[in-house]
Amino acid sequence: MKRKIIESLLAWKNRPDHKPLILNGARQVGKTYILEEFGKQYYKNYIRISLDLVPNVREFLSKTIEPLEIIAYIESMYDIRILPHETLVILDEIQDCKRALLALKYFREDHPEYDIAAAGSLLGIAINKGEKKDENSEEEPFSYPVGKVDELSLYPMDFEEFLWAMDYHILAETIKEHYQNDTPMSESVHAMALDLYQKYLIVGGMPESVSKYVETHSYLESRMVQQSILTGYNTDMGKYAKPSTTVKIRACYDSIPAQLAKENRKFQYKLAQKGGTAAVFGEAIEWLLQAGITLRCKLISHGFIPISTQEDDSDFKIYMHDVGLLNTKTDIPVQMLLSSIESDNTFLGSVAENYVGQALTANGVALRYWKNGNTGEVDFVIQNGMEVVPVEVKKGRKVKAISMNDFKKKYDCSVGYRISSKNFGYANGIKSIPLYAVFCIGNM
Repeated sequence: MKRKIIESLLAWKNRPDHKPLILNGARQVGKTYILEEFGKQYYKNYIRISLDLVPNVREFLSKTIEPLEIIAYIESMYDIRILPHETLVILDEIQDCKRALLALKYFREDHPEYDIAAAGSLLGIAINKGEKKDENSEEEPFSYPVGKVDELSLYPMDFEEFLWAMDYHILAETIKEHYQNDTPMSESVHAMALDLYQKYLIVGGMPESVSKYVETHSYLESRMVQQSILTGYNTDMGKYAKPSTTVKIRACYDSIPAQLAKENRKFQYKLAQKGGTAAVFGEAIEWLLQAGITLRCKLISHGFIPISTQEDDSDFKIYMHDVGLLNTKTDIPVQMLLSSIESDNTFLGSVAENYVGQALTANGVALRYWKNGNTGEVDFVIQNGMEVVPVEVKKGRKVKAISMNDFKKKYDCSVGYRISSKNFGYANGIKSIPLYAVFCIGNM
């Protein structure tokens, strides 16, 4: 399936001074697949070494991490010639091999002519877990090669990538054109795009789920894939955390639907456990964020540039990194999502907000929100160059946005974004963006 990150990977390859690459991302977002596709399309050949499955490579690295010796060993093992700039060497699951991570430093310093790309799930967690030397291990603790690697992040497929997978390439281009021009689409095309958006809420952006839906057009099959992914995440919580921490991680993760169902979506530790506090659950929240399976949206106290200086670390919302997984986790009926536009179910507003947070994150937009005392809040606030833009999310056509107007007046904003099921348009300093067009924000 076509992924946007290929363009970033190609830019990395074409940069003369590129360093070894680490591709970060949650499990099952397609890191291995995309690196192999990249190797097939843009290199003479490629080699993929699964460091979690090939113990003899790990054993070899325990003895030496001299780049030329590593290259010679891999060549003999796979019977493939590794040519500078013509062969892509993929180190998969690099978090399972400390020495492989350290070796990237020496490739950068001594032999930068070799193109090395590593895929890492839970890498930050593995590094934190291994900061102190294990007395029973001969390996040194993790040492991240700061400044010696390039990094990219891969997220679940956004709605545009979902349209590509569904063979709606022209529709994706049409959406971008209308976003730029603020001109309404024809009602028939608008309705079709909304219908596909509702399908995306069910299928989500996890590549295996999307592939299964494209193949079978079965929501049931797609949800079975999603349930398997959720089970895998649950297993990781036990594998990469201490037992006492695992309980807290699972409690926090399981509480996310209830957190989002509240009118005030600020994360409350007491919903994870009665009497819960930041001191008790702070480590668990950080684990979920480092694993890439949750997204954090921080409160800002003011709308002044730069808004990053206004963040309140103690007040935040937590979203799941994929809206399809959120809906499978809550077991919300498919029929409800397919008729969600004008439904009175309040949780569907949270689903739309999670979807927008996911889309903004994929476009590199930091998630922040603003509250007007106890009277209302702006769902997202983004900095666009020299402008601060308030963003309101509505699941349907009821688009009254009092808090956004208050924010615009208070901080003299020239424009606000209203995301809803309504068509494109612009009036009174409000840019109307249909729910299906969020992938355009921050990506034009």
